[in-house]
Amino acid sequence: MNHSIKPGQVWLDTEGNRIQAHGGSILAIGDTFYWYGENKERTTGENEIWHWGVRCYSSKDFYNWKSEGIIIPPDLEDLCSPLHPSALMDRPHIVYNEKTEKYVAWLKIMGEPSGFAVLRADNILGPYETVCRRVNPCGLQVGDFDIQTDPLTKKAYLFSESPHTFLYSVELNEEYTDAAGSFTKHFPHSGPPASREAPAHFIRNGLHYLLTSGTTGYFPNPTEAAVARAWQGPYEVQGNPHADDFSGTSFNSQISSVFRHPGRKDLYIALADRWKPELPVQEGEAFWSGRFCEKLHEKFRKIFDPKTEFVFTEEDAKEMKINSSVSDYVWLPLRFEGNHVRIVWKDEWRIEDYEAV
Repeated sequence: MNHSIKPGQVWLDTEGNRIQAHGGSILAIGDTFYWYGENKERTTGENEIWHWGVRCYSSKDFYNWKSEGIIIPPDLEDLCSPLHPSALMDRPHIVYNEKTEKYVAWLKIMGEPSGFAVLRADNILGPYETVCRRVNPCGLQVGDFDIQTDPLTKKAYLFSESPHTFLYSVELNEEYTDAAGSFTKHFPHSGPPASREAPAHFIRNGLHYLLTSGTTGYFPNPTEAAVARAWQGPYEVQGNPHADDFSGTSFNSQISSVFRHPGRKDLYIALADRWKPELPVQEGEAFWSGRFCEKLHEKFRKIFDPKTEFVFTEEDAKEMKINSSVSDYVWLPLRFEGNHVRIVWKDEWRIEDYEAV
């Protein structure tokens, strides 16, 4: 039995298996929490399996998670399906639509062409039916994304990366299955590593926050926080919220979403993946001092600089295929200094340390 959260340590489900819910999020339904994400149990980096569907776990205490199985299974028959194991499916997000009484799942599908696959179900655990195999909101390219609903108006908003260029925000239609209208652009950059990906949105005291990652493949990099007074901005950049992180790697993690605990006052939890847990040992002092991050950023600037003839080696290609079946999770509570968000490292922490509602 687990009685606390230990960021970065191996996390097993109630049957003793590694939890496979990467790029994930949590929904609170009644007195039960549902944690879902990419099932990477067969993604070793030595095969063409990118995912094995979307797996979900349930918990009453936030510490011990029971596997509810694969709620969106891989499609083993159709090579062109967005759910085929070789399809580059990432970061599933599921939202509940009170009007239609449906759970709507959006899946990022990279490749040529890229787009979102949209599915829906009557129950969080499925079965899910495909609404559309490919959605490009407002005709835009797709990347890492988040979807959140307004607690008052019940409107839904999507935040997505337009790869290597900018982040965009768009209101969704009443069914939450496509864009409803125009979009707004945020955080324009000329390319990696500065371009923003992995947006995670949350609301606190009427303000809208976005936590985003730089773009360095599966390698970690500094997080950036931004705040706005409206869903679609404009957003004001606050800087890196990870206090005392001299490695420049967001504590060797990448945030996928932020969950507000409904039973605790002002408890917001950054849910992050530690895609490459071996990095600190592999890189040694260079990792902890930040030199590794600096060298990594220099490399990515050269790769994406049109004036530089960068030779992409076989070793570079290998770095983009990792054994994510053994990737870990870093869950840390957010701290606020006025309207500024901070994330401080904790070896261990408990939900009970925070005041009940």
